[in-house]
Amino acid sequence: MSEFIWPLRVYIEDTDAGGIVYYVNYLKFMERARTESLRSLGYDKAFIFNNDMMFVVASANVNYYAPAQLDDELHVKTTATKVARSYIIMQQDVYRGEQKLCAGEIKIACVDRAMKPAAMPVDMRQALIQP
Repeated sequence: MSEFIWPLRVYIEDTDAGGIVYYVNYLKFMERARTESLRSLGYDKAFIFNNDMMFVVASANVNYYAPAQLDDELHVKTTATKVARSYIIMQQDVYRGEQKLCAGEIKIACVDRAMKPAAMPVDMRQALIQP
């Protein structure tokens, strides 16, 4: 998957009492960017549900460098760095302009409705590894 960029703005609900983005909300921003990156490849929620798949976070390694604040315009860069039969590792970085605020390496497992590992369709895996 080539780099996918998803823009967002920080709203009051994203911040703490001091107007700084609460640390866990960066994970929410990354989740939304992952969803939109799959949608951009033609794999929306209906496709995923209709193919008896779900994606769950298996691990997350996140580093924070600088805080975002109320009303900031941010963007999340998402790139699949490894695509396996039943999981994806994505690098996701949150920026304000050119300044990197947060970096995350997120492992997403593909499971069936019984929460057992499931293989992603071959065409989906291929779309994710295309540059």
